Parts: sequence; C-alpha cells; structure tokens
Amino acid sequence: MKIPGPDHPIGITDETSTVRVTYNGKTVAESTRALVMQEADYPKVHYVPRDDVNMAFLTPTDHGSHCPYKGDASYFSLEVDGQTSENAVWYYDDPYPAVSEIRDHVAFYDARVDAIELT
Repeated sequence: MKIPGPDHPIGITDETSTVRVTYNGKTVAESTRALVMQEADYPKVHYVPRDDVNMAFLTPTDHGSHCPYKGDASYFSLEVDGQTSENAVWYYDDPYPAVSEIRDHVAFYDARVDAIELT
C-alpha cells in the first residue's frame, strides 16, 4: 500500500453538480451526491454512490485490477437493451484508508458510456 503525498497526490471532494451517466440512450446513474477524485495528473473521476445507480443495468465480471494507492478494484459490465459495454464500471469494496470515502461508490469509464454529464 502506498500513501498519497506530494509525488502522487489524491484529493476527493464533493461534486457540486448533478452527475448523470447514460448508456445506449438510458440513464444508468444520476446523483447529487457524487464525489470527484483528482489523482496526480490523471483526469478527474466521478464516483457515484451505488444507491444512485440503476444496478439492474450492471453485471459483475471476473475482471480485476490493483492500484497501490486505492486497493483492489472489481468491475461491472453495462447491459442496456441488448447492448453491452464490457468492464465499463469499477469499484473498490475495501479501498485503502486514504481513499475510504469511495467505498460504496462506482466509477464509469468515459469511453465506455454514452456520456457523463454535469448539470
């Protein structure tokens, strides 16, 4: 486990806008309680509370990854009206303490959904 610091900062803040995620023309998530993670020089990532995601559109996959700063990630595919976006959603069941706020949240790959909009 690595701890965020000056060489690899991670900041998590509340998103002040509504976050809406669409795929295949359907809203799969909409939240006024999303978090924004800014990690080092990577693009910002929105983490949406699971309670604000239509989980009926998500199917667990066997895919996984590891981040030395956040922990082990698991994935969902999106399935909407016969269209599938593989491993489009990730989450951390047991994130490391430095990013514990993202527990019970999911994030969406921009390129694997129609849009992630802020309103």
